[in-house]
Amino acid sequence: MRFWGTRGSIACAGPETLRYGGNTSCIEVNCGSRRLIFDGGTGLRLLGKQMAGEGPQEVDLFLTHTHLDHIIGLPFFAPFHIPGFEPRLWAGHLLPDRTLHGTLSDMMQAPLFPVPPETFRANVSFNDFESGETLRPSDEITLKTAPLNHPNGAVGYRIEFDGRAICYITDTEHMEGERDATVVELVRDADIMIYDATYTEAEYPRFVGFGHSTWEEACRVADAAGVKQLVLFHHDPNHNDEAMDEIAQAADAVRPGTLTAREGMVLEA
Repeated sequence: MRFWGTRGSIACAGPETLRYGGNTSCIEVNCGSRRLIFDGGTGLRLLGKQMAGEGPQEVDLFLTHTHLDHIIGLPFFAPFHIPGFEPRLWAGHLLPDRTLHGTLSDMMQAPLFPVPPETFRANVSFNDFESGETLRPSDEITLKTAPLNHPNGAVGYRIEFDGRAICYITDTEHMEGERDATVVELVRDADIMIYDATYTEAEYPRFVGFGHSTWEEACRVADAAGVKQLVLFHHDPNHNDEAMDEIAQAADAVRPGTLTAREGMVLEA
């Protein structure tokens, strides 16, 4: 798996975020010959550029939700604009009131954006499901889903392949003083858990209700669920590299071996 975007809320590229990255959420997971992408933040553009050079292929792109920082890269994803590519888009938080195609069309229209999804030249499909369903991108891959505690809804994912499991848990807000049982069950015994660690506990009281968690809670969830490798993710755009270094050091002291996601970082389960 590779991290193409690690930030939350808004892209913040610049000299103060060089080491951890400034692009918003996008992760690539390769299961054998199958490529899965999670979220379409600004990091998706760079991944799409690489894929365009590889030639036409199938790819599944799963969204946690459709807040702007997680979908703003979609119009700039090169494979959407190249004949022969077969991208499949998935979202599990919109039914029954909305659909993924309708939501993306709402964003990609005047006066917000000049080019609608109908201009895509690839064979793009839009797939809505209900959070809690189990998806099968291929015979070898199982994708378990669960609802997360986030305004307007969000979906957590557990990717199971070849006896290993990677969990992608962002954007979610914890419950003060107790673990989120839904999250704990989804990530139980995972080889890798990527978790929304936007705030520190000192910052969190100012942002209750915003739908995000802390690195301290990430450690507690990982311990409660028996997660092997914890990766902190969805970094606050106000946290520069020095602040991220402090968080990384503190988290490693509490739970040794904890990683803090950086753009370009590659992990194997």
